[in-house]
Amino acid sequence: MYAVKKILAAVTVLATVALSSKVTGIVTDNRGAVAEAAGRVVSIDSCVISGDNVVVNVSAKNVPSSDDGKYYLYADEVYQDGCVGTVVATTDRGANATFTFPLNFYSEGSNLSKKFLVAVKSGGSMQQVSDEHYITNPEAKATKTVARNDHGMKGILPNSADAATFKDLGVAQMVYNLYMGDIVGPSPDGKTIDFTYNGVPYQFNGSALAQYDGFVRWCAINNFQLTMTVLNNKTEAGADLIHPLSRDDHVCPGYAMNTDEDGGTQHLKAIAAFLAQRYSGGAYGTVDNWVIGNEVNARTEWYYLNSTNIELNVSEYVKAFRIFYNEIKAVNANARVYTSFDQEWNRKSNPGCFLSKEYLDRFNYYINREGNIDWSLSVHPYNAPLFDPYAWKQQAQYVNTSLTTPYITMENIYILTDYMCQASFLAPSGAVRNISLSEIGYTSSFGEDAQAASITYAYTMAENNPYISSFILFRETDDAHEMESHIAQGLKNLDGSHKMAYDFYKNLGTANAATYKAQASTIIGQSVDSLVTNRTFLSRNGWFLND
Repeated sequence: MYAVKKILAAVTVLATVALSSKVTGIVTDNRGAVAEAAGRVVSIDSCVISGDNVVVNVSAKNVPSSDDGKYYLYADEVYQDGCVGTVVATTDRGANATFTFPLNFYSEGSNLSKKFLVAVKSGGSMQQVSDEHYITNPEAKATKTVARNDHGMKGILPNSADAATFKDLGVAQMVYNLYMGDIVGPSPDGKTIDFTYNGVPYQFNGSALAQYDGFVRWCAINNFQLTMTVLNNKTEAGADLIHPLSRDDHVCPGYAMNTDEDGGTQHLKAIAAFLAQRYSGGAYGTVDNWVIGNEVNARTEWYYLNSTNIELNVSEYVKAFRIFYNEIKAVNANARVYTSFDQEWNRKSNPGCFLSKEYLDRFNYYINREGNIDWSLSVHPYNAPLFDPYAWKQQAQYVNTSLTTPYITMENIYILTDYMCQASFLAPSGAVRNISLSEIGYTSSFGEDAQAASITYAYTMAENNPYISSFILFRETDDAHEMESHIAQGLKNLDGSHKMAYDFYKNLGTANAATYKAQASTIIGQSVDSLVTNRTFLSRNGWFLND
């Protein structure tokens, strides 16, 4: 979220939405995690690349009957359901079976980003007997794997290219937004880039790409690790990238990606492959981290689909995520691919959006059902409301220490990271997923001392959480428009002068941190380190700090 998002709406949030899902067959356990009813009789146990082939292993506790004693493996495009794709392999029906078929990597009929299902012929027609499953090791084909530039968690989502400021601050990470609609199609000045994907020609706008090329290269030169957020904006050249249910008059920065039609689906694959190839080492540098969409639970604001059905919204997003994950990892095995959520855990400021917890639960369910992969999580744990200046003492109506807390902020960020330690959320390796605080900030509108203390408290919370790898402040300089709503999150004033928070952020994570933590502790009235180490939770009842 950009800081201006939900500024006023957060003050008038709606009543807490009930935690239990109303979708038939879905129940919640005592921690609120989603559990599912039993699936189909055949289970796809693995679906992996082996050399130039794909190997799919299946099992069945109860072997389904069939007309001919065969299992059929279908490869469906993401927008297809059931036995409608291409039969890529057959094998004898049994309690255990294996299919092997060509991957057709980067050629016509590529199976890299398709989904697979098992069927039997029964009564003369094909019957699906397994859930869908995707390839889960696309990195097996990666030929441009680049060493990650992990060298610090301190970051900035910049509003300038002031390398001197960022180096002075000790910044190690950058976040940047890429708009797909701008980079596709021919370039008006003749700088069109031709790209063939799976035998189909595509065009990219070289002039539009130049700004991204320049920024990626600038990050590489200055040793900043880069996270790129991929947004889907509306342009004439990118019209086929917009989901059919997103083509009304609604205006927002990001729309649902087209995983419903063949043209848009293939175009998404080509874009993902192109970007991964372009920004995995070489002349331009490397994007280590890719975020697919921004705050995707914020349906009307950042990932618009004209439907309030959460199952439809999540399932369509997962299809797009799978495409980008497989295409990116098939180029650079070390790249991380993130999904993105806001801080509205169990309470929403916009009735048309989804709770981040319910969206996260559904996302994780679909990933597990269709083949667990090493996805990462990007979250934006802003204060509630956004212009509340006190990170260490949030208002009780918005933030608490239970799983039903309306908001996840830095004061209770451990609720999220503890939640991600559940077995059902773990990566295929068994590890807790990488978690990035890819956007966070605090206002100085109610005092520079409160901003400095909030940043110190929040950074210390992140630094002491073993599952958090990034702490990215939103902007280095104030924005005049945001300031109209009491949002002044920059480390600099409009005239470029440094706020108190500048030196605090500069020294956090260094040998000088203790001096600034001591000053922040004086402002707060308690030791920052003690608050963090003991998970001491302070709250207040009203707007003022002493309420």
